[in-house]
Amino acid sequence: MTRIYGQRPITPPHSKRKQTNQVRDKNKFKDLLHNKLKQSSKLNFSKHAKQRLQSRQIDFKEQDLKKLDQAVEKAKDKGAQESLILVNNNAYIVNVKNKTVITAMDEESMEENLFTNIDSAIVMK
Repeated sequence: MTRIYGQRPITPPHSKRKQTNQVRDKNKFKDLLHNKLKQSSKLNFSKHAKQRLQSRQIDFKEQDLKKLDQAVEKAKDKGAQESLILVNNNAYIVNVKNKTVITAMDEESMEENLFTNIDSAIVMK
């Protein structure tokens, strides 16, 4: 049997140094993911919804946006996919998964209207 002598100690294949780098990399990824999720919490408005807001002269304030965002989060927590959200006498159809407002209606446009392809409704006051 041959013996090998050397000045360097033999270390196992998974040294602590590599593990700390892996932990650091995981933390970086976790931070990046968390920041991306924060950014994605903002609502998007489809082209159609923007046109409806403008043509129906729906006054959209920062408060309304916050209420709408809260409602979308509630819908998401309950597993909803397409929601009708009522905020200050205005109705919004929202794709919850994509956080996208699909269309918007004022009180007059809602009269005698049928809402289809929704699985939830939320009233925000």
